[in-house]
Amino acid sequence: MDIEPITQEGFDKLTEEFKYLKDIIKPRVNREKQEAAAQGDRSENAEYHAAKEKLRHIDKRLFFLNAHIQKSKIIDPSILGNEKVHFGSTITLLNVNTDENEVYTICGVLESEPEIGLISIHAPLAKLMLGKGVDDEFYINLVKGKKDYEVEKIEYIPIFELKKTIRGLKDYGYL
Repeated sequence: MDIEPITQEGFDKLTEEFKYLKDIIKPRVNREKQEAAAQGDRSENAEYHAAKEKLRHIDKRLFFLNAHIQKSKIIDPSILGNEKVHFGSTITLLNVNTDENEVYTICGVLESEPEIGLISIHAPLAKLMLGKGVDDEFYINLVKGKKDYEVEKIEYIPIFELKKTIRGLKDYGYL
């Protein structure tokens, strides 16, 4: 089993959704299904079939969340230092080709938001940055050509301070 690094906040969100679906939503949908079944003929009962379908989706999501919970390893990046790039690092890179800065934070798969620079530890760019220090240079080959980078700064900024999308109870729905 592969281990997936995650922050404490990310793990808490993962378990929050799992518990909410398992303890609140699934029992509610089960009751809906039982009430619909009590109405008689199930073959043409839209409410019954809709509840059954919801339960299938809930079970799939619970399986997915449980798998991630089982392989999660909570890491506190705040105690790891900033000498080298690691999980949780926020890295300012100089794009040598354009002379512009790019900022990325390496995070867990379920915490990532690549559109704002929160990249999964499994992303090719993240893999290339791991272990690098300030002033280290590296390159990445992309479809549109090679990009050369230099590490300008390594710092710690909590991932959940950077996130734009933080899911909560209202997002765990099926209602």
